[in-house]
Amino acid sequence: MIQDRAWRKSSYSGATEDDNCVEVSLAHDALVRDSKNPSGGVLTFSSAAWKNFLENR
Repeated sequence: MIQDRAWRKSSYSGATEDDNCVEVSLAHDALVRDSKNPSGGVLTFSSAAWKNFLENR
């Protein structure tokens, strides 16, 4: 379940709670969500797609 996963904020996020921020949860796949709306939509990436994204950013 999404709620049971550990989430961490992006290292590009600002220091205050009002800053725009995304969170990622890595397990057998990568989930990405808006930290200001954790119950909202979630983008799901395969491990291979997430690795490719990180290598080509």
